Amino acid sequence: MIQEKKIGLFPGTFDPMTNGHLDVIHRAERLFDRLVVAIAKNPSKDELFSLGERTAMIRQLVGDHATIDVQTYQGLTVDYARNVGATAIVRGLRNVTDLNFEFQLALTNRAIADIETVFIMTGETFAFTSSTLIKQIASGGDIERLHRLLPPLVLDALARKKQQNQGTIPWQHTDGLKD
Repeated sequence: MIQEKKIGLFPGTFDPMTNGHLDVIHRAERLFDRLVVAIAKNPSKDELFSLGERTAMIRQLVGDHATIDVQTYQGLTVDYARNVGATAIVRGLRNVTDLNFEFQLALTNRAIADIETVFIMTGETFAFTSSTLIKQIASGGDIERLHRLLPPLVLDALARKKQQNQGTIPWQHTDGLKD
């Protein structure tokens, strides 16, 4: 009897990748034979880092893990999940607000694409962290304050981005969507 590989798809914009995202990746890696970290191009969100910049950073952050594959995609997540043969979509949960949003999304994904969702609670240390919050703090203050929330690689990239833009972060929050 040949057992099918369990493939998890962890989608997101990851703009920027936080320690909370990495926490979910490492927890999910233990649950699946292969984990695809899928970086989305979301036209309704203003980007801080380009798709190429995010991809390069995430590949460096996950390193040589043979079971983690970093890819980019556009379009519906459920379609991409089907394309990579995912058995489940992985979603990180920080709090009850996330649960409400993610529960509705998981039920919809199951109804329209027959794909399950696996929820992973982030570590307590990262329960309040979001990419949107990171960008808000970085745009208005000292980014060194973010050293507990971001991997050093991302913190350095954020500092370079701010320096290239004469001390500002080129980003404005335009929506209320979970990131």
